[in-house]
Parts: sequence; structure tokens; C-alpha cells
Amino acid sequence: MTVVAVLGGPGAPGATSSALALLLSWPLRPGRRVLLVECDPDGGAVLAGALEGRVEAVYGLRNLAVADRRGLLAETLWEQLLDVSPQGTGERLLLPGLTDPTQAPGLAYTWEPLVEALHALEPQGYDVLLDLGRSGANGAMAVLPRRADVVAATVRTTLRGLSAARPRIAALREDLDTHGAGADGLGLLLVAEGPYPENEVARQFQLPVLGTLAHAPRTARVLSDGGDTTDRRFIRSELMRTARTAADRIQDLATGRRRRLSGPQPAVQHALPPQQPGQPQPPFVQPQPVPPQFVQPQPVPPEQAASSQVPPVQVQVPQPVPPFAAGPVAGPPYQQAQQSQQPYQQQPYPQQQQQQQPYPSQQFQQQASQAPFAGGQFTGEWPVRTEAPQISYAAPHIAPPAVPQPPAPAPFPGQAMQTGQPGQAEQDGEEVWRAR
Repeated sequence: MTVVAVLGGPGAPGATSSALALLLSWPLRPGRRVLLVECDPDGGAVLAGALEGRVEAVYGLRNLAVADRRGLLAETLWEQLLDVSPQGTGERLLLPGLTDPTQAPGLAYTWEPLVEALHALEPQGYDVLLDLGRSGANGAMAVLPRRADVVAATVRTTLRGLSAARPRIAALREDLDTHGAGADGLGLLLVAEGPYPENEVARQFQLPVLGTLAHAPRTARVLSDGGDTTDRRFIRSELMRTARTAADRIQDLATGRRRRLSGPQPAVQHALPPQQPGQPQPPFVQPQPVPPQFVQPQPVPPEQAASSQVPPVQVQVPQPVPPFAAGPVAGPPYQQAQQSQQPYQQQPYPQQQQQQQPYPSQQFQQQASQAPFAGGQFTGEWPVRTEAPQISYAAPHIAPPAVPQPPAPAPFPGQAMQTGQPGQAEQDGEEVWRAR
């Protein structure tokens, strides 16, 4: 199995058209198939270009993001493939790309499982081509060129195309050396549009040239905008002939690189010494088992037996223990001899120490006064316990504010205010009543 990543760059060098040319010209042995996956994050162009919109945009790479979250990536991958073989034999398949560039962030965690699923197609005889576009080697998609066997950078042989491709290819080479399996699988896929020859470009970039595609705009328009790919003139065109040569070189580079990365195979059979001619090989002799030999024990002479006798072991007979008697038990002799030297032997307290007397009040007062934190002399009375103040948690009573009262109304005209003394009108009325 071969995984080839086709990378573009600024100026539209034709990465998608080159990948389609490799797809249609890829040499296939009986039972082999080739698959093209549009991984361009800017969106796929084959459905609306080479297929001329004859297939609805319901198939494609965007459906794999949801399937990967459900754990159905391998099953859904087969449902998204389209047969683009000119004879409809199912040997050349296509996985359409994104229909909207905003769908690319949703595949950030799907690129690596997708590469694993593509590598799992090796037992079934599939070769895979990855169309990375101009920005498919950056960010989360960098795992695609790192896991590829060959990375083909599409470059036009013009001054503008070579100048724009130089920094991108240098950064890609450094990334493959640092995070990939090496930059020995990186090569150039040239489009012969400018005057610069193949060997000069290879010397300037210090990279091998995997192929040089002919600059044929009329034939390339069939790959970019659609046309009849079964036409004999298209099949025998110079563009497709150079594409077949590039496909052969890519396969040779991928095979050599995979063999080099796998390392030398360990030898299964060990090397045998060379046989001289004319000498017959001796017959094989079956080794016979050797019976065990038993040694008969010999008698020992009396002189040697007497000298080798071991002296008898002296056994001390235990002495009888005297019966228990009431009273103090004496210790062993060595303790009695050192009884005066034992510092931990308990002695009886003297008579004066056994009689405990209360402390004198004067001595206690003196010690209490000498204490550094003493509050005074002890009077012999305990302080009176004071009750803790009762704390009320009720809301305090707040007197309502004094509301200003309105002033008293003025007296009605013609009437005097009642202040306790009769007015002039009342006196006149009383005199008139008396006169009557």
C-alpha cells in the first residue's frame, strides 16, 4: 500500500488537477485499487468541476466527522466513496471533500483516525492519494503528510511559482524531520510552464523531482472543469503520459522508503559451516543414556573411629526449686553484692517525709507574690461569680419621628377667641338683656 500526499501552494499550481491526473493514470495490478481523498480545508472542487455537478453534494468528507464521534468511521467511509473509473469497474474511487470551508474545524479530531482507517486498507490492496490543497499541511492536518509515504509538492517552473514554494517547502521539510518519519519521502511534482529545467530546480531545492507534468491547458481543463475522460485523445495526451511516468517514480520511491524504514529482516535459518566436496557426512549416532553409579560404604578402622569421636556434651542438672515462703524474696548473689551500688533501688521513705504537712500560709503567700503573673496575695476567699449580662437579640425600639402638626386655624371674623374672659360683644348683649 502507498499513501501519497499531493500538496499545493500560492498561485494555484494545480494540486487538484495533478492529483486527478495521478488517479486516472495510476498503474494497477489485478486486484488493486486506488482512492483519492479531497482533504483541502478550503473545500473540494471535484464535484462541481470534473464531475460537472452530476452527483449531489450529500457524499463527502463532512459526514465522517459525525461518524467518528459515534465510532462508525470505518463503516461510513465506504458509504461516501464514488466510482470515477472511466469504464465503471470500481478500481478508481473518490472521497469528495468539504462543501464549505467552515466545516474544516469540525474535522480537527478526525484527521488522525482517518489516516489510521486509510492505512487499514492495505490488506485489501488499496493505494491512497491525499489532495491537501495549499494549506493542508498545517495545524491539525499536519498528521496527513507526516503519516504519508511520499509527499509530492506541486510547483510551477516559473519564477513566481518557485519563489512562493521555497519557504513553504523548507518549513515542510523541517516539520517532517522533527515530527514525521523524515524528509526522505519529500519530492517535487513540477508543472512545466516556465523556462527552468528539471535538474536546475532539483539542485536549488535539494529535493528529488518525482515527475514533470506537461503544461497543457486544454487537456487540464477536462480535469478541472469536466469532460470526457474516455476519449482516446485525452488518454494518449502528453499530460496523461507524463502523469503515468510520475506515478511510476512515486511508487518506486514509496517502495524503497518503506523497505528502508522497516529495516533488515532477521535471518530465519542460522548459517551452517560449509561442507567440503567429496567428504561424506558422518552418520548421526544416537547418544546412549549413562547408568548411575552407586558407591558402596566401607567400614571405618577402629583407630580412625577413636580419633574421630566427639567428646560428650556436659549437661547441667537443674537444681530443685525451694518451696515458696512468705516474706521478702532475696535477689541473686550478684545483686546482693552490688546492692549498695544500685542507683534505682527503692528505699523506704523516712518518717518525716511520710507525714505530709499542709503548706504554711506565709510560704504560700510569698510564693504567690513572687509569681510573675500573680494578681496579688491570695486572701483565701474565692471571688464572687458575676452573671454574664443578658444580651437581647430583639430589634431595638425606635421611637417614631415627630410629625409636624399643622397650625391652628385662624378665628372666624366677628368672633373672639375663647380665652376665659368675655369679649366686648358678650358684654353688650348682657346689658341689652338686662335692660329688657
